[in-house]
Amino acid sequence: MLTIDAQVHCYERNHPGRPWTAVLAGPPEVTGPDMIKAMDSVGVDGALLVSVYTMYRWDESYAVAVQKAHPDRFGVIKPVNANDPKVADTIADWAAMPGTVAIRIMMTPEISSDAADPGINRVLAAAAKHDLPVNMLGRGPERLEQLGQLAKRNPDTQIVLDHLGIEQPMMPPAPAEPWHELPLVLKLAENKNVAIKITGACTLSHEKFPYKDIWDPLGRIFDAYGLDRCMWGTDWTRAVNLLTYKEGVDSFRVTDRLSDSDRAILMGGSLQKIYGWSPKKA
Repeated sequence: MLTIDAQVHCYERNHPGRPWTAVLAGPPEVTGPDMIKAMDSVGVDGALLVSVYTMYRWDESYAVAVQKAHPDRFGVIKPVNANDPKVADTIADWAAMPGTVAIRIMMTPEISSDAADPGINRVLAAAAKHDLPVNMLGRGPERLEQLGQLAKRNPDTQIVLDHLGIEQPMMPPAPAEPWHELPLVLKLAENKNVAIKITGACTLSHEKFPYKDIWDPLGRIFDAYGLDRCMWGTDWTRAVNLLTYKEGVDSFRVTDRLSDSDRAILMGGSLQKIYGWSPKKA
């Protein structure tokens, strides 16, 4: 089976030519070759490379450069600005580039919480026109409710809920009740055009590897969405202060809560169908 990580990040050291806006948890730099070395060490065939919003905002140029250098290993995803009146043009240009698989909306405070907001709906409509899934990073009751309404307003748009729709830590320990908003996440599964990324799940554990306490809540997610709408991933390198890359991969390989066929779907099969992309084995 192909093993595909649904979200990784690459970035270079902060420098005047491509300055950081802010600092993301992680090493001073993670280049494309660095990420491929980590993937090769644990048998991950490919990954979706998400341009780092924290550092680069709307500038996707480094992620694009990495993807172009390693087109057989990475698909690339760009954050777009829902408040930009010309965002539909940005999406059209992005869709025409080789290696691009999706766009992303960061539901920051600057983005309206109104499901009728014309900017967000413009993004979702343009994405559907170009057959691009939309990753949406939104957490908390207000945002999760909004995402449900947006899914209903845009039934032809493939929406992907980032990082379980649950707040995840940058540093240990995990929150005392990390799954308290799980019922809201499960309710979103009623919308058949919403898929969910099981990225960063291990960071919510109160135990050491192999993080056995995450499996009951994850089982509820799998039951609600069906494995064909669930995609495993590490959110590397955001999770670097909580676990190793190997632990993030192996925790899903060693568990007895997944059959081999379940694992094949969750760790690559569903992603290939949802994003229409797969790596090319050497």
